[in-house]
Amino acid sequence: MLLSSLSNVSITAWTMAATAVFLMGVSKAGLKGMSIFNVTLMALAFGSRASTGLFIPLLLVGDVFAVVYYNRHTQWKYILKFIPWMILGILVGVIIGKDLPEREFKWGMAIVIFLSLGMLIWWDRRKSEKVPTYWLFSGSIGILAGICTMIGNLAGAFTNIFFLAMRLPKNEFVGTAAWLFLITNLFKLPFHIWVWNTISEESLAINLRLLPAIFAGLFLGVFLVKKINEKNYKRFILIVTAIGAIAILFR
Repeated sequence: MLLSSLSNVSITAWTMAATAVFLMGVSKAGLKGMSIFNVTLMALAFGSRASTGLFIPLLLVGDVFAVVYYNRHTQWKYILKFIPWMILGILVGVIIGKDLPEREFKWGMAIVIFLSLGMLIWWDRRKSEKVPTYWLFSGSIGILAGICTMIGNLAGAFTNIFFLAMRLPKNEFVGTAAWLFLITNLFKLPFHIWVWNTISEESLAINLRLLPAIFAGLFLGVFLVKKINEKNYKRFILIVTAIGAIAILFR
């Protein structure tokens, strides 16, 4: 999209994009689980490939806000356990991202999310305080998260499953996820600029117009997180993640 053509973008497209960015702000402020809706709306507004690069600068704005606000709750041991696998997944995503068929991508991701959710619900019903410590769990979830965040900014479902499985309380969940995504989004930035060419002056011009929407979402998200108790917070994440898995199929 040329910079001069921004005035030709339809009101519908701008509305979908602004809604996507607003919901992303709400999510970054702590109400996790809505990334699939953000990604879908932005893809409908500007196209699937372009939307991946459009999101990165805005995601970084949200990440910085979340890190500043929730930093005191960060649990670094979980980041250090998870992030090497996620970075490996990002590198895999860089390689396969251009050639991965859309249909197989959608079905594969939906199946993995549903299987992971089933596993998580089973753990919760066991009422066990034991968390999974074996490397296969963090490794497989981390690699999938990395691939999905590079290809479509869709790591949320997998990171939610990992942090819920670690039984992190609400604030620790948000604070730890904030740093994880700031690090991984910064890592993805050069690939979007120089390998995929999805970030340009034109995309940054769109980002500037959408900034008010993300700030509105951030402030509303902080308010909502304070109003939701631990039990309902985890239930909300499970429900929205499941809906997201279904929504992938219709993207």
